Amino acid sequence: MITPRFECSQTSESVIIQIYCPSVRAADVEIHVDDTLFTVHINPYFLRLNFSHSILEDEESMAKYDPSSGYLTVTLTKESKGEVFTDLDLLSKLLAPRPSQHAPLIEVVGQEDADPEDDLIARTNALSLEQEDILLAAENDWQIPQEVPTADPPITTTITAKYGFLNLHWGYFKHVSHTENEVNELGSDAETCTVQERRRRRWQHENEKWDEEHYMADFADDEYIRELIYWKNPRVLDSAPFQFTEEENLALLNLPRKEYLTDAHQITSLYLTLISILFSYTYDARTTQGDSTPESAWTICSLVPAFSALDPPPYTASTSASSTPSPSDLAACLSQSYRRCLCFPLYRSFLLAEACQADVAALFSLGKRAIVRCLLETKYILEHHEVYYVYSKIWLEDFCVWVQASASDDTLRGIGAALKGLRVAKSAIDWDLEELEAATQDVQARQADSDDESDEDEVARQL
Repeated sequence: MITPRFECSQTSESVIIQIYCPSVRAADVEIHVDDTLFTVHINPYFLRLNFSHSILEDEESMAKYDPSSGYLTVTLTKESKGEVFTDLDLLSKLLAPRPSQHAPLIEVVGQEDADPEDDLIARTNALSLEQEDILLAAENDWQIPQEVPTADPPITTTITAKYGFLNLHWGYFKHVSHTENEVNELGSDAETCTVQERRRRRWQHENEKWDEEHYMADFADDEYIRELIYWKNPRVLDSAPFQFTEEENLALLNLPRKEYLTDAHQITSLYLTLISILFSYTYDARTTQGDSTPESAWTICSLVPAFSALDPPPYTASTSASSTPSPSDLAACLSQSYRRCLCFPLYRSFLLAEACQADVAALFSLGKRAIVRCLLETKYILEHHEVYYVYSKIWLEDFCVWVQASASDDTLRGIGAALKGLRVAKSAIDWDLEELEAATQDVQARQADSDDESDEDEVARQL
């Protein structure tokens, strides 16, 4: 039996248990309530919880299964309304069996002379804990051992790891060592790296590429960077009635005809990945002022963690059943884009990153058609690169299809509004940006004072 992921909450009258059990039949759910004990079985999942106070399964109780999110929500009535159930967040305590009411199975009183029954007694005493639990379960006590479920990846029977849009792709990096793919941060292990290893390597590579002096130099001498910040992206300002061009319509017709089966977690991941893609697109647009260069493909791919390290969001351990990203998901996703634009490309400015975030918020607020247009432009840039076209194949092609067919304009505009009001803290980048900026300003102030004194000395000498 598999112990599913779960979480508990309460109201003044009820206890609510949310259980993640995807791809099951709701008709097969078996729920049992006995005083403080709650058990649910739905093949292959089994969960037994022991609460601090008594619960009831009455007319007000209910169970609802949402196949799109994979969550079973069970609402049970408190026997004493208004009673506070303690330690609902201590999952190990909830999973612990209640004290056994059984007498010891075998009691050894003494042992004097060897007896034919002694061997049987010794072997019985040597029963493992698992065997004893099976005996208890046979008496309908259901004290099957359980552990708090972890986020460990499922056991796989192959060393090949999938990646790309909804993990639908593999095999694109088998010969990556023979190509000049400067974006790939996994090297020849791209086809076998686990999700955890991809993220670890990406984080390590970002820390290695971080250059304090480069950041401080751009912070001190930001005249040209401010020009980039003041530049207005026509894709964001376009207020005319939307209409795809003939070239864009042809590109849309050449897209594959696909349908995608997604759960809430995957939809959240797609919206967040879309944010990081558009962030890289707007960064390249600003730094080239809308006129892409031969370096644009490298810039775009370097700024997207899902491209360079095959590491898409979310970057938080969220258990929400909603398909809309939470504020913490949005902040974590943006902070990763900020990190990358501060350690890889030529212009490394926090203010420039904030300008890109504002562009992304505006694009989301314009809806799916404006976003598809930007995706098509990004796809065109990558497809015409002899190495980085691969990221168009495993990400952008599917995104162009999905955004048209499945993305919700209401959700996109809601994300746009959230991004507009969200501020990424410099402390979230983990590189002491505020201290570096303060040190740079201090040096500039001392240099200005020194220049003033030099000017005064020169005037005095002339007099």
